[in-house]
Amino acid sequence: MITFGPVSSRRLGKSLGINNIISPKVCSYGCIYCQVGETVKKSIKRETFFQPELIDKKVEQHLKQLNRDNFPDYLTFVSNGEPTLDKNLRTAIKLLKKQGIPVAVITNASLMMLESVREDLFLADWVSIKIDAGDNKTWQVINRPCPDLDFEGILTGIGIFSKEFGGILCTETMLVDGINDSVENVSNISEFIKKINPHKAYLSIPIRPPTFKSVKPPVAEVVTRAWQIFNNKHIKTELLTGFEGTDTGYTGNIYEDILNITAVHPLREDSMMELLLKNNADFQVVDSLIKQRLIKKVLYNNNKYYLREYHLHI
Repeated sequence: MITFGPVSSRRLGKSLGINNIISPKVCSYGCIYCQVGETVKKSIKRETFFQPELIDKKVEQHLKQLNRDNFPDYLTFVSNGEPTLDKNLRTAIKLLKKQGIPVAVITNASLMMLESVREDLFLADWVSIKIDAGDNKTWQVINRPCPDLDFEGILTGIGIFSKEFGGILCTETMLVDGINDSVENVSNISEFIKKINPHKAYLSIPIRPPTFKSVKPPVAEVVTRAWQIFNNKHIKTELLTGFEGTDTGYTGNIYEDILNITAVHPLREDSMMELLLKNNADFQVVDSLIKQRLIKKVLYNNNKYYLREYHLHI
């Protein structure tokens, strides 16, 4: 279950997802809003999950199954965890670039203090880094980082990377009601983002079921206020507050498509129905996967979502 999609991305067009972190979730953070659930193994140790050659092979096989009109705009490392924990990321990116499709990495930036991580990401064409907090206290609450991480060290690493990276650098800030949406925190974030001068800064809100049910999106006025704070700093800012659409890639194997996508990207019900239609399958497939406890149905903001269900033996 290394590849999935392509899925519609609000930032990248059609994105073929690459999950280079083994399930269940391994991450340096335990963000309260995460759409793929609780972090099972919290770690900052870089290790091998999949061999780069296997990732390249799976991507190549996946691409061969797609129609030309469904070809991705980007090959995107967006993992069930933090993709830079993969110590072979550099080699994997090198191999994938031979496909002739731009490579993107969506990272929480927690390992940016490591030169090896920055060097790996230099090979990508597009990198998105997470900046949810403007101070250590807020960072601890919203991102729940590994104890060995240092907030100021991460910011320093991001600053170094931004000066040397030759590709497209973007930032993303997830706004959560009552947690990090205050004027003070948003102002602190904007001050830092202005210094690193990204191609674009994205402000997003939770639109899929979060890890903690208490997590809620801010009201529209607060989101607008955040945008104005960024805009006043002359930062090119875009809101990611809407549904990205139902256009989901398919390979012809409906079971694999559903399991691979829901591992890292919960499917809204209308997207699921579209995927079934493309694969000439009926809803019995979904019912079967639910009965086998491979996926589960969750209600969030009056919408039904389907996501992977993991059974852990710890």
